[in-house]
Amino acid sequence: MRKLFQIIFYIQLILISILVIVLTIRGFVYAARSTNHFRPEKWYPPLLGSAASAGIVSYLWEWISFHDPSKAIKTAFWVGPFLTCAVGILHILIGCPISLAISTIAIISSVIQSLYTCWVNPRFDYATKILTVYTSFPPDKTATFVILSIITCLVYSSFLVTGIGGATATGTGLDILFIIVILLTYTWTMQVIKNMLYVTISRVRYMNFACGADMNTWIAFRDTVQHLVGRVCIGSAVVPVIGTIRGSARVMKSVVGGTDEFLFSCADCYSRVASTLITYGNRWGFVHVGVYNKGFMQASADTWGAFKTAELIPLIDSDLTGAFCFFSGVAVGSISTLVGGTWALAIHKSYATEVSIYAFFIGYFICRVALASQQACVSAYYVAYAENPQSLQSDATIPVRIQELLQRYNV
Repeated sequence: MRKLFQIIFYIQLILISILVIVLTIRGFVYAARSTNHFRPEKWYPPLLGSAASAGIVSYLWEWISFHDPSKAIKTAFWVGPFLTCAVGILHILIGCPISLAISTIAIISSVIQSLYTCWVNPRFDYATKILTVYTSFPPDKTATFVILSIITCLVYSSFLVTGIGGATATGTGLDILFIIVILLTYTWTMQVIKNMLYVTISRVRYMNFACGADMNTWIAFRDTVQHLVGRVCIGSAVVPVIGTIRGSARVMKSVVGGTDEFLFSCADCYSRVASTLITYGNRWGFVHVGVYNKGFMQASADTWGAFKTAELIPLIDSDLTGAFCFFSGVAVGSISTLVGGTWALAIHKSYATEVSIYAFFIGYFICRVALASQQACVSAYYVAYAENPQSLQSDATIPVRIQELLQRYNV
């Protein structure tokens, strides 16, 4: 499976590159011959400008979250919903049927984000402490890796944008299929880039947390590229799907409660399935992938088993690091959408909807890549603590939080 996924990943990169080049050339040829259809000078600048803004904001956001985690967390959770709502207002101004549907989704999402923020507000102090303590001393050259990752994502995103523009120029049914394929492969590729950085940083931090040893970050990255790409590709395809299933199961179970026996039994069954799946596909498994060179599913099972043994599952479920990264990605994606969508609305209204959609994808994923190193540091500590809670490298942050949760549940 490792070799198969690695081969598939490299093949799709080659095939998508060829497809993008062909679509780009065909699009420019078609635009040159057509007098009233596709206008590259009004389609590309807003989207490329939004991509550039996404890269700049993502780096600034990573810098802020590193130097002032408290401000970053509060901003992501409280300001993020307003940015999402602003995206909804933008699409109302655009006015086409698709934009109105998107605006409805965006406004409903902003309300849900706001309600979630109110619900998790008591956890902000612990989330701030976790990010402050465990990311305060990042591995050597982390900033360099983050910058290089952002630049790589910007170049790759801009390259794919040219192909999407070429497909948009002709706009046939087959071109729509090409755009969907490009977006799907883009999603997987960005997940792979993020998790390559995640595996590298988490390995270095785990060695420090568990053994007190300092490992060269470049060596860890070289090992990841040479030996772990296949495992990272598997995890990058599996984790988002399983994470979505488990998240929806938790929401369903909390909403249904015990009000209806049939609905409760359905929610409980779905929750059990999700709990089984998370055992064999979770982001903490990437730590063992990097440290022990394990297969991804085995690594996920071992880390989840360690969490169960150390009775950390309630703490893991209440941790806001993943939610913070997600909200940050949505916020940066919204900013990117506002930049590209407003620009397109001003110069060519008919392009505004599609430009804003693509801009959101780019902004979201670039921000997730930028924050991967901080999420990796926190995950490495959770795994190291679960394996040896009595380690001299451990501090009192997690034990104190566990006691707080136990007291709350007992009350």
